[in-house]
Amino acid sequence: MNPEQNPYSTDAPEQDLPPVAGGNEASDRLSRAEAEATEMKDAWLRARAELENVRKQGQADVARAHKYAIDKFAGELLPVKDALELALASPGADSSLREGVALTLKQLDAAFAKSGITEIAAAGEKFDPHRHQAMAMIDSAEAPNTIVQVFQKGYLLNDRVLRPALVAVAKAKDGGGEPAA
Repeated sequence: MNPEQNPYSTDAPEQDLPPVAGGNEASDRLSRAEAEATEMKDAWLRARAELENVRKQGQADVARAHKYAIDKFAGELLPVKDALELALASPGADSSLREGVALTLKQLDAAFAKSGITEIAAAGEKFDPHRHQAMAMIDSAEAPNTIVQVFQKGYLLNDRVLRPALVAVAKAKDGGGEPAA
């Protein structure tokens, strides 16, 4: 059997690997294999880290979906709450109707609190364009950019604005322009 036919012979010529000058062929092959193994390990670690990041992002997306799932429904209930508060404020309602409306409003407030829906503080607060919507500017003894009147209450769902408060803001003494952010 000649060396070209015996795959285990050390005399067999290597066709797929280029010869390396001045070095032992076995150690060169070993160092190339180690370099390739290092590259593969690095690629594997990167893929593993990417998979972990995708998993964490998926968990965060699911948590946000649970946290804000009632966003649309809650938005549709806000006018109901407004109507109940308006009915309580009207002077013409009889006492039994008033008690029923007050009880219904109390139950709705409890459901809102359980669901993470809270009222945005507005009257007397500094104007915040992320939570308040200025409808008018009014001359007032209050400091400029202070909310002096609330036209419609605003609400938060957890930490997200469900509906901004519609407000009137105190003008600057010189009659300046828009409320500052």
